[in-house]
Amino acid sequence: MDEAERSPEGAEQAEWDGEEPEWDEDESAAVVRTVGKLIKLWRKRADLTQLQLGSAIGYSVEQVSSVERGRRVPQPEFLVNSDEVLGADGIIAAMQQDVAEARCPKKVRDLAKLEAQAVELGAYSNHVLHGLLQTEEYARALYRMRRPAFSEDRIDRYVAGRMSRQQILEHGRASAITFVLEEVTLHRPIGGREVLRRQLERLLEIGKLRHVEIQVMPTDREEHAGMGGGIRLLKLKDGTTLGYTEDQVDSRVFSDAREVHSMEMRYGIIRSQALTPRESLALIDKVLGET
Repeated sequence: MDEAERSPEGAEQAEWDGEEPEWDEDESAAVVRTVGKLIKLWRKRADLTQLQLGSAIGYSVEQVSSVERGRRVPQPEFLVNSDEVLGADGIIAAMQQDVAEARCPKKVRDLAKLEAQAVELGAYSNHVLHGLLQTEEYARALYRMRRPAFSEDRIDRYVAGRMSRQQILEHGRASAITFVLEEVTLHRPIGGREVLRRQLERLLEIGKLRHVEIQVMPTDREEHAGMGGGIRLLKLKDGTTLGYTEDQVDSRVFSDAREVHSMEMRYGIIRSQALTPRESLALIDKVLGET
């Protein structure tokens, strides 16, 4: 790996956690087209029209047509219900995992694999909450703010990708996961007050996991080592540590020891300037009560 390369997730973080890589035509789209053709074959075998299948599973004829043409990623219930109605004996339903992976852009899948291999994770986010901490509705609200606007199908894929990455919080190898959040992100009502409330509740839940520490950087701090932007650090099982930095248009991964050491030092200072984990959870709980 070169000293500095593009992040495996492209600009997925971009620290509003909203700018995503493009559809991976050679892999994901091929899977979706194959599943669409499979559904069409079983529908014809059952001698049903698209309208009849859609009525039976609760979807419009336009949605069924889009799925069959590989232009829309089917939801799990679409596959399960189609399998039952068409009598496919589990063949269509068995495609759920393949479709779930296809919903995530390849660069996001690559990042998820790296995160799953990490034994330690550390991240500082400065504009919005880190993607691993976001609720589904908070993430969806972020993507809907994107300009130029994303299509609903594209938003669905990106939200699914983000949610799938969160499995590492409870099922990953990492023995230590740390986050530093800006205090302002606890007050910014992304998606509205109710969405923010549920997001704060989620932070409190995650913060109680024994291997996770959440810290808050107070807005009134005069000294702040994170003014240069977000930081992400992943320590792998073989002892290698990778560092990430993001801006609005690009993300880069660093493996050079000197660069990574500098990022580790900066992250350590940021953590020392932030509230302790106990103080941070108390502040989040206080903000929740006021929201």
